[in-house]
Amino acid sequence: MQKNQSKTETIDQYIIEVTRKNNPETVEKLIRLVQQRYHLSKREVIEHILHLQNQRKLVLKEHPDPLPRRLEGYLLTKHATWYWTIIALAAATTTLVFTIPENAYPTVYARYVLGSIFVLWLPGYTLIKALFPAKELDNIERAALSIGMSLAIVPIAGLLLNYTPWGIRVTPVTISLLALTITFATAAIMRERQANLKEKMGYKPG
Repeated sequence: MQKNQSKTETIDQYIIEVTRKNNPETVEKLIRLVQQRYHLSKREVIEHILHLQNQRKLVLKEHPDPLPRRLEGYLLTKHATWYWTIIALAAATTTLVFTIPENAYPTVYARYVLGSIFVLWLPGYTLIKALFPAKELDNIERAALSIGMSLAIVPIAGLLLNYTPWGIRVTPVTISLLALTITFATAAIMRERQANLKEKMGYKPG
């Protein structure tokens, strides 16, 4: 009996120490940290956490920035900043393509810069973001895959347009890439919201 009580106190103390040292963002991450040290089931770890909460040694709380459950609300949070940046870049590029002629120097250079980003980055980035909405990839991997996917998507879009009445011209290519970018980005923001909603509950050490 005394041995079990001592073990419980040791685990409880470790939970308090690991929360202060690692400051994990969610209870789920805290559970994984404890399981790396002790061979306990998830239920057993939760029992220890709740025991510490009852003693006011550990205080569970809602995430300070709760995520809206509806997509419209999520789009208004800071988490959707990347989405609106993508939409703004795509819209600005499309506007420049249709409003600035090829001989309008030096303004045409802005069209070239945004056009390069529009073709070589945005389609692939939004597709990769839709496939991997969480943090499965680091920045270098995401950047490399974004460029690679863009180099694959653009020729395929051009090939498909070649068999349509519009053909491979500036206007249909631009509109097609704009539609693909917006579609991929929207799918990505929806998947990202679903992934983030799974990690809503956080805590702070008491």
